[in-house]
Amino acid sequence: MYKYTIARQLATKRVITNRGDEVGRLTDLLVNENTGELETLLVEVDRDSKVIRKIGAKDKILHIPFSAVTAVSDVFIVDERELANVESD
Repeated sequence: MYKYTIARQLATKRVITNRGDEVGRLTDLLVNENTGELETLLVEVDRDSKVIRKIGAKDKILHIPFSAVTAVSDVFIVDERELANVESD
């Protein structure tokens, strides 16, 4: 069974790793125009995050593949191992 949510409800949700470390806040989503599937989370990084310092993100926005998301509730939870190869703007 599919669950649907309004995109507006996702705006500014916190993004954390599966270990509970802060990554940042969701700013936008990239959706595949043909399939309608979510492809990428655009996340404004938290400069004080040890995870961000560890992966060496120098820009303000991370492109996290939706495949890295393990759960969504009050926050997006992403697999920390997937963050090693993310792109940034």
